[in-house]
Amino acid sequence: MAIRIFTFSDLFIASLVGAFYFFKLINQMKYDIYPDKNGYFGAYGGQIIPPQLKPIFDKIADFYFSIKDTPEFKNEMNYYRKHYIGRPSPIYFAEKLTQRCGGAKIYLKREDLNHTGAHKINHTIGEALIAKKMGKKKLIAETGAGQHGVALATAAALVGIPCEIHMGEIDVAKQAPNVTRMKILGANVVPVKTGTRSLKDAVDSAFLAFLSDPENIFFGIGSVVGPHPFPMIVRDFQRIVGEEAKEQFAELTGGSPDNLVACVGGGSNAIGLFSAFLENSDVNIYGVEPSGKSLNLGEHAATLTLGTVGDIHGMHTYLLQDEKGQPLPVYSIASGLDYPGVGPQHSFLKDIKRVRYEIISDKECIDAFMQLSRLEGIIPALESAHAVAFAMKLSATLPKEKTILVNLSGRGDKDVDYVQRLVIPIRD
Repeated sequence: MAIRIFTFSDLFIASLVGAFYFFKLINQMKYDIYPDKNGYFGAYGGQIIPPQLKPIFDKIADFYFSIKDTPEFKNEMNYYRKHYIGRPSPIYFAEKLTQRCGGAKIYLKREDLNHTGAHKINHTIGEALIAKKMGKKKLIAETGAGQHGVALATAAALVGIPCEIHMGEIDVAKQAPNVTRMKILGANVVPVKTGTRSLKDAVDSAFLAFLSDPENIFFGIGSVVGPHPFPMIVRDFQRIVGEEAKEQFAELTGGSPDNLVACVGGGSNAIGLFSAFLENSDVNIYGVEPSGKSLNLGEHAATLTLGTVGDIHGMHTYLLQDEKGQPLPVYSIASGLDYPGVGPQHSFLKDIKRVRYEIISDKECIDAFMQLSRLEGIIPALESAHAVAFAMKLSATLPKEKTILVNLSGRGDKDVDYVQRLVIPIRD
């Protein structure tokens, strides 16, 4: 039997092949290893909180890790997803909107069809179950557009825990239908009259209320923001959106979408969709922020576009801040997007250039809101209309064989009265 003598060339080629597969494996793993044990996505996240609060948040993290992968908890979540939320939400090909744009095919992941009308119910059910299992006596949260408030009030009613929702006074007036829904569901709605009276101030107010009794109150944070473990917990519950979409899109088209698009305020609906596709380098990913009325101070909420790195609401992330590190006033036509910070995982994804963050103005948002309504019979939330608007622009630049999947994160029932006041008369 001949014995092969390996040459230097053989060994060199073998080492290259080994290195290729090693780095391929590392590349596939790199998005799933975050956050680290201290709650950081790269340089972002953590627990920027008073030392006396650290045991409270660590206890939540420990409890979450102890139950999240148990068959009992998984089965309970799957039951509520199917029989209560109405999952899986479908993917719909927006054929007439695509024809209007003249380019890439636009598909919609219909989170607006969930019970309560948005993606928020995906994580509030999980938060409410955790709170009940931990023996908490009260659920508390902030809300902007009211969708998280409605979803948490719904989950609180489901599991039988009292609920308190803090909401900026401006948003209370702007989103009156959702305020009524929260009250019908049994929630105590607290109008916040301080600061800019919008989402940032609602977060401040809810956090102060939480600090009054952190042993007995569970803070059901409304997005992938705040101190660890909340950016992780909310992301994990929202991953169902991307996991479903990946399977559904392959069934519909035979492959993956070429492009993903989602709006970004705090960033929960976006992370929910993006998470399942981060390792697929063939998929371009876009997060869409509000440029509002203009890019002048106080007239937008384009955090990742114009912000700098600092600390807000217990996390290290990008935010719109002044020279003293204080949050700047922000604005968006969509109440759920007018937040001066952003989830730390988005900051990480921006820095490593895995996700591109773009901007859409109020005018473009309203145009997309009307076009989707008139062409497809789907009235989107103003938050989601930002994503639709960018998808329309992107479609027009791409060949017809390319595809775009938009996370239609919520429906626009809450916005129709407000839009009518803005666009009087509603054009025929």
